[in-house]
Amino acid sequence: MKSAAAAVRPAPVRAGVLLAAAVLVASNLRTALASIPALIPAIQDDLGISGAVAGALTTLPVLAMGLCAPPASRLAARIGRERAVSVGLVILLAGLLLRVVPTTLVLLAATLLGGVGIAVVGTLMPGLVKEFFPDRVGAVTGFTMAAMMLGASASSALAVPLMDLSGSWSVSAAAWSVLALAALVVWVPVQRRIHEPPLTLTKTALPWRSRTAWLAATYLSANSLLFYSMLTWLAPAFEDRGWSAASSGLLLSLFGLVQLVTGFAVPAVSDRMADHRPLFAVVLGSVPVGLAAVLLAPTWCAPLSVAVLGFGLGGGFTMGLVLLADYAPDPQASARLSGMAFLVSYTVASAGPLAVGALRDASGGFGLPFTLLLGVSVAVLALVPRLRPGRLVTSPGTPAGPPA
Repeated sequence: MKSAAAAVRPAPVRAGVLLAAAVLVASNLRTALASIPALIPAIQDDLGISGAVAGALTTLPVLAMGLCAPPASRLAARIGRERAVSVGLVILLAGLLLRVVPTTLVLLAATLLGGVGIAVVGTLMPGLVKEFFPDRVGAVTGFTMAAMMLGASASSALAVPLMDLSGSWSVSAAAWSVLALAALVVWVPVQRRIHEPPLTLTKTALPWRSRTAWLAATYLSANSLLFYSMLTWLAPAFEDRGWSAASSGLLLSLFGLVQLVTGFAVPAVSDRMADHRPLFAVVLGSVPVGLAAVLLAPTWCAPLSVAVLGFGLGGGFTMGLVLLADYAPDPQASARLSGMAFLVSYTVASAGPLAVGALRDASGGFGLPFTLLLGVSVAVLALVPRLRPGRLVTSPGTPAGPPA
């Protein structure tokens, strides 16, 4: 006879339901950042902040995303990965809601809190994909990436219209708490039905001595530095060149929409390739082309330039997530590798928006900072030959597979 506990045990969650919930969760991973750039001129006018402080509105959450990646893995080890995702969504929701208070200090605190929530959720997503969809890592990564970019694109496009409708940039910035709340409402029942045990605490050491882990971290650092710098300053750069706030926001939305396409297409293509280096070369090679066009021909072919740039940076980040899954043989290794890679890459990337804002203040325009970013985009192409298959991080601090 079955026990009472067994009788009330929830049925296992179906793969389709889990995928839908994961996609909704992923749609929140960029809205907190992408909803701000088109509002920066209004925020600066209202609060009287400099370009460097405006850059900090992206720097702080990205820095939090890096520094909080290892604690996110430890949290998952204590309470379970699925419950940790719920905690991350609650933190993100709180950060978004705080934005309704239109003061500099509260806005900076809210963006920092949002970054902590994104760090918890984003760090654990590759492990979730590896655990529940081991034979469809690329395709499922594509769905979650597409959802993330769709959220980013929508928040970019609607930021100024929501501000105009509400009469307040702070209401517009806080509006995306609705999406975070929806994700939390959907995810919690799913989380309660998964019944996955917490990760083993003894397996949470980060692979600091692994050359393969450092390769992945270096790649993600360069790509993330470029991505968050452009996410923050692309719309203000076009406003400086005479575009309206709404039109600049639509360009930023295009930047995200192209990444929606790459989120589906790039992982699907990667699933059919044993060696991903040709695909890395295509997406990474698009970045300097797009940046050069934005820098040299900002008005003549702006939509095309932004689309090429979005393709390269979106595809590059998507391939970075595929890389984390490919180089980790199990979900525990994925959590360790993701924790280290995100700690390093987001910490490095957080300097980008702040540096671009400071250089813009010092030089009086975006020519100098964008030229330096162009140089970074060319340099990262040198990593492509080293991103060969067969490299695995199998235990804390110990690389496996071909040597570097």
